[in-house]
Amino acid sequence: MNHIVVIGSCNIDISVTADKRPKAGETIIGQKLSVSPGGKGANQAVAAAKLGANVSMVGAIGQDAYGQLMKDTLKACYIDTTYLVERADTSTGTAHITLAEGDNSIIVIAGANATVDKSLIDKAWPTIEKTDLVLVQNEIPLATIGYILKQCYDHGIPVLLNPAPAMTMPQEWLAYASYITPNEHECQALFPGLSKEAIYSLTNDRLLITLGSQGVGYVRNNQLHIVPAFKVSPVDTTGAGDTFNGAFAYAIVNGQKKEDAIRFANAVAALSVQKMGAQGGMPTLDQVKQFLAERS
Repeated sequence: MNHIVVIGSCNIDISVTADKRPKAGETIIGQKLSVSPGGKGANQAVAAAKLGANVSMVGAIGQDAYGQLMKDTLKACYIDTTYLVERADTSTGTAHITLAEGDNSIIVIAGANATVDKSLIDKAWPTIEKTDLVLVQNEIPLATIGYILKQCYDHGIPVLLNPAPAMTMPQEWLAYASYITPNEHECQALFPGLSKEAIYSLTNDRLLITLGSQGVGYVRNNQLHIVPAFKVSPVDTTGAGDTFNGAFAYAIVNGQKKEDAIRFANAVAALSVQKMGAQGGMPTLDQVKQFLAERS
């Protein structure tokens, strides 16, 4: 065990820090600019790899400086990039992030991520079919997500679907996922018009809802149970959800029970938000063990 395949986005995060967000037509003075590797797919891959998982990344980058930065970052974390393809006719994806008023706002430019298609999944299949868990998010084309879910389901490969950013998708696809991990907004987009009771029944104990500072809720026997978050002073919440997903995946493939895996992933996320950058604050396993020991 301990092998994870992440199929998803590779972005470069361009972050600005300011006291407030500008209104329409307004110019304000910011405080700091940072350029760092990100993207939900790459973030989740790095989070799991830093904890010690054997991770393979399936995705696309441009043949540009940002793409090289992404590739170097993944390799530095010992992530297999055999199926991280380089596209000559498009740029590496970017995420433009404003950090202000205690939260973040993000605009994503897909770039090469929009070229992650069925043919790439087929090319990477020899690795995918041998893995313990596949992670997929909503920053690649919707048709590709559906193809991944069905192919993995048909071959008995567990999939963690992190449906972020929010979008609607065919309800039958959700039955193919072993774990579904939206936040509250994404959950509403997945199940428009359904009551909480109907959602819990439909997802059949596969649903985890990230609740920010409250923690994470998971469904068991059609009831939502909350695993509280650890109380810390956040510096940058960018990538906290990705860190949680990568850490939860690591814990699951290493045999932890769901509730224990959630608590572990909550700890990893709590450590990550105390530093700048989506990937910059992601901790090692030893750091997580120390953090948990201090709070036991």
